[in-house]
Amino acid sequence: MKLVTLVAGALMLTMSAWAQAGAAKVAKADLKDAKGLEVGTATFRAAPDGVRISLRLKNLTPGEHAVHIHDAGKCDPPDFKTAAGHFNPAHKHHGKDNPEGPHAGDLLNFTVSGQGTATTALLASGVTLGTEATGLFHEGGTSLVIHASPDDYKSDPAGNAGARIACGVITR
Repeated sequence: MKLVTLVAGALMLTMSAWAQAGAAKVAKADLKDAKGLEVGTATFRAAPDGVRISLRLKNLTPGEHAVHIHDAGKCDPPDFKTAAGHFNPAHKHHGKDNPEGPHAGDLLNFTVSGQGTATTALLASGVTLGTEATGLFHEGGTSLVIHASPDDYKSDPAGNAGARIACGVITR
């Protein structure tokens, strides 16, 4: 009986280790503008309540901007339309203020300083660094897109956030 319990416990630990190996603990995105110039980095860390995103940005227009996780791991300039729409595995409407939202890729706005820089941290709730439907590494991948204007948190499908001005593919 003890041997069976020990073998079962060892098997469970091994299976747990394999499952954890399939999900990244940290990911990143190198963000570039439409001219291919670097505008910063995003670091993604698994958290109990989703994924925490740390942004370190430069060379952006001062003011408030929207940032979203998009549903395709492509960032072809100049308009970054290849990033597709917002990451939305639950098929909700856009925006934290929309009673039928938000998309999983909807994030809070951030502010760029007068020097064109920003350092901020955001939370993507209900998102993981895995390969499942809510995972940022599902088939086709995902990207992070910065928009020219702030998100109004309610207009469907993209929050009236304006042009896509920077993009980075999310990688392990």
